[in-house]
Amino acid sequence: MASSLNTAGRQSYTQILKSTVMIGGSSVVNIGFSVVRNKAMALMLGPEGVGLIGLYNATTDIVHSVAGFGLNASGVRQIAESAGSNDPERIARTATALRRISVALGLLGTLMMACLAGPIARWTFGDDQHATAMRLLSVVIAFQVMSGGQAALVQGMRDIASLAWLSMLGAFFSTVFSIPIIYLYGENGIVASLVCVAAATLMTSWWYSRKIEIIPCRLSLAELWAEAGGLFKLGFIFMVSGFLTFGSAYAIRIIVLDEAGIVAAGLYQAAWSLGGLYAGFILQAMGTDFYPRLTGVANDNEECNRLVNEQTQVSVLLAGPGLLATLTLAPVIMHVFYSPAFYSAVDLLRWICLGMMLRIVAWPIGFIILAKGAQRIFFWTEVAAAIVHVGLAWICVKSFGTVGAGVAFFGLYVWHSILIYWIARRYTGFRYSAINRILVMAYLPLSGLVFLSFQFLPLWLASSIGLVSTAATGLYSLKTLAELLPPEALPRVIRTRFGRAAMSWSGSVRQVP
Repeated sequence: MASSLNTAGRQSYTQILKSTVMIGGSSVVNIGFSVVRNKAMALMLGPEGVGLIGLYNATTDIVHSVAGFGLNASGVRQIAESAGSNDPERIARTATALRRISVALGLLGTLMMACLAGPIARWTFGDDQHATAMRLLSVVIAFQVMSGGQAALVQGMRDIASLAWLSMLGAFFSTVFSIPIIYLYGENGIVASLVCVAAATLMTSWWYSRKIEIIPCRLSLAELWAEAGGLFKLGFIFMVSGFLTFGSAYAIRIIVLDEAGIVAAGLYQAAWSLGGLYAGFILQAMGTDFYPRLTGVANDNEECNRLVNEQTQVSVLLAGPGLLATLTLAPVIMHVFYSPAFYSAVDLLRWICLGMMLRIVAWPIGFIILAKGAQRIFFWTEVAAAIVHVGLAWICVKSFGTVGAGVAFFGLYVWHSILIYWIARRYTGFRYSAINRILVMAYLPLSGLVFLSFQFLPLWLASSIGLVSTAATGLYSLKTLAELLPPEALPRVIRTRFGRAAMSWSGSVRQVP
C-alpha cells in the first residue's frame, strides 16, 4: 500500500495541514469563547431564548445571502485569480471594486430588510410582535455584507494568519458584547447584542484588510461596472446557493417551531451549533486555503483530483476522532456548553454528528465544481439539496419530533454524497484513492456502530465502545498525519514521542492512487 512520496506531495500535505492547523488553532480559541458564551446564554435565557437567537440569526443569514449577492465567495475567486497574475494593477482594480460594491450592496440590503420587517416577522413568528426587532436587525445586514467583502480580500490573497485572527476576534467580541447586554436586558437585549457583534466584526475585517498592500487605484464608472460584471456573474450563482442553504436552515427552524414550539427550536439550535463546532474548522480551512489552491489547477483534471484526494484524506483523519468523541460524550458536551435543560437534544446532536461525518467526506469533492466554474451543475445540485433537506425535515419532524431534523440532515448527506461523487466521476474522472477508500469504509461504519450502541446497548457498554473507538482512531490519525509530513515539519513534542517511527520512514505514502 506504500509508494514513494515526492517532494511536491509532501509540500502539498504540509500546506493542507498548515492551513488547517492555523484555522484549527483559532477554532480552539473560538471553542473556548463558545463555552463561555453558550453557557451564559443557556443559563440567562434558557431554551426559549436560545431558540429566539437562532431564529434571528437564520433570518439575517437569508437576507444577507440575497443582499450580498454572493460577493464574498465570488470576490475570493476574483481576488485569487488577480493575485495569480502577479499584476498589482489588476489586483488593485478588483480589490477597489470589491470594496465599493460591498458598501453599496450592504446599504441596499439594510433598506430592503427595514422595508420588509413586518412581512418577515409575520412569516417567521406568525404576528407583528417582532417587527421592530427585524427593523433594528436590518443594520446587521450592512455590517455583514461590508465585512464579507473585506474578508474576501484577505482570503483571496491567502493571508491565512489574518483570517485566523479575524475568526478569533469575532468570537471574542461576540462573547464580551453579548453576555453583559443579555445580563442587563435579558431577552430584550438579544437584538442589541447581535448589532454590536456585527459592528465589531466589520471593524476587525476593515483593520486586517487595510493591512494588505494595494496600490492606489481610481476607477471610472465604466471600469467599476466592468469589474462588477465579473463579480456579479459568478456571484449570482453563489447568491442562489447561499439563499438555498440559509433558506433551508430557516425553513427547518420554522418547521420545528410550528411543530414543537420555541423551546424545541432552542434545542435544535443548541444541537446544530455543537454538531458543527468541531467539523466547522476543517470545513472553514477548506474554503479558506483549499478552494483558492484548487482554483489554480482547475484546468488540470489529474492535479485537481490529486489535491481533492489529499484534502479528503487529511480532513477524514482530523475529523473522525473528534466526531466520534462528540457522539460518545454528547451528554457531557451538552452540559458543558449549555445546561441540563438541553439534555433532550442529545439524540438530535448524535444524528447531526453522523451527517457531519458524511459532510466532511463529500465537501472536498464539491469544490471541484466550484473551482471549474461549472455554474449550471452547481446551481442544480444546490436546488436539489435544498428540496431534499427541507422535504426530509418536513416528513421526519412530523414523524419523529425535533430529532427528525437531525435525521433529515443525515439523510441529506447520504443522498448528496452519492450524487456529488457521481458528478465528479463523470466530470473529471475523479475516484477515491486506495487509502481514502479504506478510511471511508472504516470511519463511517465505525461512526454508525457507536451511534447504534447508544440506541440499543446499556450506557456503560455503549460508552466503552465509543471511548475505545475514539482512542483508536485518534492514535491512528495522529500516526498517519505524522507520516505524511517530512520530519522537520513536525512539532518537537511529536518528533520526540513519535520520532523513531517518523525518522525511520524513508518516503512511504498513505496516498495510493
